[in-house]
Amino acid sequence: MKSDLSDHSPSQPALLTRRAFTTQSVHALLTFSLIQTLCRRELFAASVNPQMASWLKDVNQLAESLKHQTLDQKVWQTKIETLFRQVDLPELLKFIDFDQIDKRANPPKNGAQSIRFDYPKAEGAPTKLVFGQQIFALRKDRSVVPHGHNNMATAFIILKGEFQGKHYDRLEDEKDHMIIKPTIDRKFTPGECSSVSDYKDNVHWFKALTGPAYIFNLHILDVSPANEKRTGRLYVDPNGEKVAGGRIRARRIDDEEAHRLYG
Repeated sequence: MKSDLSDHSPSQPALLTRRAFTTQSVHALLTFSLIQTLCRRELFAASVNPQMASWLKDVNQLAESLKHQTLDQKVWQTKIETLFRQVDLPELLKFIDFDQIDKRANPPKNGAQSIRFDYPKAEGAPTKLVFGQQIFALRKDRSVVPHGHNNMATAFIILKGEFQGKHYDRLEDEKDHMIIKPTIDRKFTPGECSSVSDYKDNVHWFKALTGPAYIFNLHILDVSPANEKRTGRLYVDPNGEKVAGGRIRARRIDDEEAHRLYG
């Protein structure tokens, strides 16, 4: 009897069919994954509070005015602190996806961890920011060590935890010292804020009273084109010689010593 192998031997068309099936399955999975991603993005964008987008726009406009020299630095401090006090802290935490930031946090045994982040894309929010931003994460009893700034304006809001916050006016610069005067020394709790400029409360120091603790920070660099001083931190020892008028002659120190003494 003649054998009929058509039902038992693999044929070329059958092999192509299996390949086509595999390819179609991969395409289907990729399409499904893409749809999931797009849906998540749409849901996330839809969940952004429009007031937060408006708040970010106002913050950015203030930064632009400061950068373009149409707003005095001390006036900027007053206005930015007003905006910070008006923000709904729970909404801000959602806006910056604080849960994910908290998961990424690994504060060092000394000093603070700087965590970078991006804002979600939302209708009405600026697409290009004039300022930089970061979140400082600290363990209990660790510090954003005492320092001042040149040609920079910054503002802070406490996100979580409690801090002992200190500010000083920078009155005079000497070769190896800085003459400073205490302006703020109090506990800061979530939602409270402060700011720094070349002209007011320039030196600051925040120590975490609880942990982990978080500070939201924004900073505007090179705020005065006429200022020849290089933008950056200037570390000082605020526990210096007491001089007339409640002032302190604070010794200039480097990053390493600042963190050894106060980190």
